[in-house]
Amino acid sequence: MPTITYVQNDGTKQELEVPAGKRIMQAAVSAGIDGIVAECGGQAMCATCHVYVDAAWLDKLPEMNDDEDEMLEDTISMRTAESRLSCQIPVTEDLDGIVVRLPETQV
Repeated sequence: MPTITYVQNDGTKQELEVPAGKRIMQAAVSAGIDGIVAECGGQAMCATCHVYVDAAWLDKLPEMNDDEDEMLEDTISMRTAESRLSCQIPVTEDLDGIVVRLPETQV
């Protein structure tokens, strides 16, 4: 089962084992990880599950679609080249060990 490390803005780390097929956002919400709000429940309509994916993992993620790209323009925290919506990242075995950093705020 792939392990995902969520890093809070203060540097606190939490690791979760997540079944393949689940979204990075779903795993965080289910585990009660602070910093992932997910107001829209994973429909790419609110950008409150914004994360920064460590650059080493970006090539292993699915391509960003137009909806996600548009939503990331409206995030409260600064968008960077590592910004993604965690609701748009399905967990696969290839993502075992991925690190996502949470922004200072989502809303």
